[in-house]
Amino acid sequence: MDSTTTNKLHNQFTATLKDMASRAKSEATYSATRFLQMLGEKGGVETAKHLLSLPTPSDGFTNMVLAERIDLTLEWVVQDDPWKTLFTDAELKVARGRTGSRGKSKCSS
Repeated sequence: MDSTTTNKLHNQFTATLKDMASRAKSEATYSATRFLQMLGEKGGVETAKHLLSLPTPSDGFTNMVLAERIDLTLEWVVQDDPWKTLFTDAELKVARGRTGSRGKSKCSS
């Protein structure tokens, strides 16, 4: 992938995560203030890589699980095309591990 295509994909991913956070607020009454701050500071890819590198899921992830809206987590989104091309196998394994037995069929996005 050339740098222009990569930058465009990164920007689209950031926009997707911002939309996801907006949906979390409107559909699950969760305000992802810190997550949005991180997106503004680091962009979507670096924010996702940071959160996936943590030993435990974020509070936002936990809140979305409790709201039964795992589809509104970055762990869910990074597993989709074309976003999964931005992450390593190890990062995707963490995302799959966190979404676990809930699987993609349990929630509709």
